[in-house]
Amino acid sequence: MTDGDEYAQRTIELLAKEFGGRCISASQSNPTRLTGRDIVNLIKQTPYDPVFVMFDDSGFIGEGSGEKALKYVANHAEIHVLGVLAVASNTHHCEWTRVDVSIDRYGHLTEYGVDKFGLPDIEIGRINGDTVYCLDQLKDIPIIVGIGDIGKMCGNDDSKLGSPVTKKAIQLILERSGYYGSKAEGKRSD
Repeated sequence: MTDGDEYAQRTIELLAKEFGGRCISASQSNPTRLTGRDIVNLIKQTPYDPVFVMFDDSGFIGEGSGEKALKYVANHAEIHVLGVLAVASNTHHCEWTRVDVSIDRYGHLTEYGVDKFGLPDIEIGRINGDTVYCLDQLKDIPIIVGIGDIGKMCGNDDSKLGSPVTKKAIQLILERSGYYGSKAEGKRSD
């Protein structure tokens, strides 16, 4: 997930439990403080898949610490990325990425990108965000799903409601990646 604030943490921790996986809570920060190597080491210690990780650049221009860590983790030979939850923001630094699909703040799938408030944007298949710039450089990402900023969608994705927008995005990632029904599901064998 390309967000690391406290709203993202509450949501991802909640949904990781619901999906039977684990959240790397130590990856929560704004900006990302852990290195990619640190995050890989934490991922490898988790007993269950899927593993959820947060990355955040805190609005820094260009490639920030969140994107550096994300690239390291996504390109690591021992890590299999199922998908990316790309969180929109009001960046004014021309940082954007292509997305396969977006989910608006009402839970509707849309071919358009969404803004930080979870409203459909004017461009098809693209969102603006401060930690998304590197996503187009990553290879073998099965799916990238765009959503609005978890804490800024008028309460529609509040963890008290079960974070329905983020939940739907994660379900889509797990389904499209082939995770459901794969042998990797559940407890790790390594």
